[in-house]
Parts: sequence; structure tokens; C-alpha cells
Amino acid sequence: MTIKPWIEASRPRTLPLSLACIGMGAFLAAYHSAFDSLVFLFCILTTVFLQILSNLSNDYGDSIHGADSADREGPSRAVQSGIISLDSMRLAIKIVAILSLISGISLLWFAFGRDFQIFLLFLALGVMAIIAAITYTAGKNPYGYAGLGDFSVLIFFGLIGVMGTYFLFTKSLDWTVALPALSCGLFSVAVLNVNNIRDLESDRLAGKMSIPVRIGRQNAIIYHWTLLVLGLIASIAFVVLNFSGYTQLIFLLSAPLLLINGLAVTKKVQPADLDPYLKQMAITTLLFVVTFGIGLLLS
Repeated sequence: MTIKPWIEASRPRTLPLSLACIGMGAFLAAYHSAFDSLVFLFCILTTVFLQILSNLSNDYGDSIHGADSADREGPSRAVQSGIISLDSMRLAIKIVAILSLISGISLLWFAFGRDFQIFLLFLALGVMAIIAAITYTAGKNPYGYAGLGDFSVLIFFGLIGVMGTYFLFTKSLDWTVALPALSCGLFSVAVLNVNNIRDLESDRLAGKMSIPVRIGRQNAIIYHWTLLVLGLIASIAFVVLNFSGYTQLIFLLSAPLLLINGLAVTKKVQPADLDPYLKQMAITTLLFVVTFGIGLLLS
């Protein structure tokens, strides 16, 4: 078997999201003169492992629960198509989970050393992240099938992802950091929402009660615009509360890309036409973070 199916199952196009929350936390830490390159390196490594773990588990879970059936109109998945066997995917999930844990423990050691109270607190958060990645669509009662995926993404790709990264560098918390963290989380939920709108009919048939399945396509479009607008407002609020120069508003250059995404979700009906906008929204989120961070450092 070649490595190509495994690369596709890892879904590289989703990686910008995991890098976005780490990048936002790192930029905010650098803004407060608390950046550490070694901690940053292990933040990236751990987050990439967790994202790959989530993607492999999603491939496995959706295949055994029926969401990745032949009726699905998005890209075919490795297990559902038979390219990767169930046993091989289960083994891969275990290996990546172990790698995530090893990388995470290394990260905590470099960040906190012998401060074992904080070490254990963050270790618990890391274990929660691993469990959340696996049980999104896998297991007997996957929470993604109950429509709770949006909440999980908001927490792990937003509040915990950004604020946790910020704390790893600074060993402190600033409540205003929750605002750009919320932006990252909301934009990440928007990526999931594009995916769920694309897969609405196949998810409905499989009993996967995503938000679009629950509220219908038209309301899911309104929900999408709400995510995009609130994401921008949250970061604008952060700038207002921490204003030190107009360069902090450079991130608004990403607004046209958010507009393009929102219009695509509104106008495009065919699942195949929506598919490119998952990648577009993920990359837009990363560009938003980069411009936000540059604005902070230039101010």
C-alpha cells in the first residue's frame, strides 16, 4: 500500500485550522514579550498530531456509522472506499494518539518544567483533546452525530487552543485574549459548517444530526453568516480594548475572503461546488491569524 491514501486520510487541507489557533496564541504571547521558539515548535507538532488523529478517527467513525456511504457527495474516504482497512485505520489511530500524548508531554515539560500542578492540569486538557478527537464520530455514542461538533470545535480550536497556547508562553491569562480566541473558534466552526451543509443530505440519511440537519439549509446559511460576522467583531473588540496603533486593524484585509466564503455558502447548492470552500475558509482563517499577528507586532 502506498502512502498517498494515508496522506489523503490525514486531510492536509484541515491543518491550517490547527495551526491558526496555535499561531494566534503565539502572536499574542509575542505581543507581551513572552515568545519561546522551542515551546512553539512542540505546540505545532502536538496540534498537528491531534488534527490528524481527529481526521483519521472521523474517516473511521463516519464509515462504520454510515455517514460516508455511497450516497455521500463529498470526496470519498479511505475506509469507506476500501483503500484502507478498518483494522489498519484502528492501528493508525492508536499510533497517532500515542504520538500526540508523547509530543504533548514533551511540550508541557519544556513549558512548565517541575511545576507539576500546572503540568497535570494541562496534561488533563491534553487527554481531553485526544478523547474529543477520537469520539467525534467514533465510538458507540459519537457526539458529532448529536450535533455537538460545533461546540467542541469552538472550545478546542478557539478558547482552549488559543488561550492555552498563550498560557504556555506567558504562564498567565489576560481575559481580553478570549476575544481573538473566540474569533479563531468561530471561523473554525464556519469551516465545519461548510462541511456539514455540503453533506446535509447524506448526514440526514445516516442519522448524523449536525446543525444544518437540525435547522435546515436556509437557517444554516444564516448561522454561517453569524459565525463570520461575530468572528470579526470579537477581534475588533480586542483592538478597541488594547489599542496601540491602527496597524492592529490589518486583519480586516481578510474580510473580503470571509465575504467570498459567505456568498459561496449562500449561492452554491451542489455539494461538489461547495467543497473547495472548506479549504478556502481554513486558509482564510490562517491568513486572518497571520495578519492579526503582524498588526499586533507592528503596533
